[in-house]
Amino acid sequence: MASANVWHEVDSERITPDDFIGFIEISKGSKCKYELDKRSGFLILDRLLYTATHYPMSYGFIPKTLGDDGDPLDIVVLCDEPIQSNCLVRCKPIGIMNMVDGGRRDEKIICVSLGDPTFSGFNDIKELPQHRANELVHFFQVYKELEHKETTVNEVEGPAEAKKCIAEALETYRHVFLNH
Repeated sequence: MASANVWHEVDSERITPDDFIGFIEISKGSKCKYELDKRSGFLILDRLLYTATHYPMSYGFIPKTLGDDGDPLDIVVLCDEPIQSNCLVRCKPIGIMNMVDGGRRDEKIICVSLGDPTFSGFNDIKELPQHRANELVHFFQVYKELEHKETTVNEVEGPAEAKKCIAEALETYRHVFLNH
């Protein structure tokens, strides 16, 4: 019996550039790097982080998207509490962190959980306390250093750029997976 794969199975009507269902792979505070196993649809432990740092926010992806790195578009979700791995969460984008990881573009959509009264009112990354934004950028600059892998954070942009990236990743997914 084939298992459902959350990357492909979430209803397309629930995923727009302005408001989407995200899938959490990694809870805030974890050092475990879980990823979607594309073949089975389950989470798989990729590795433990080699550093003393931990994920400063819950991390996952937007179903039915395809980024330049060949994976679903990554999300970082601001929420007062850690969101459990393997959980769906309704989100709103407030920014985008443009990165290069291993020589490839690897955007991170910065979003807020619409179920969290503390963060759901934020509409732009510029509204966050500066320390929160700095913490996020710092984590992604250093989290692979002890693995001797290089990541570069080029810039952090606002919600318009994030929504444009999501729209492009939705279209790329449709082209690759639905137009065959």
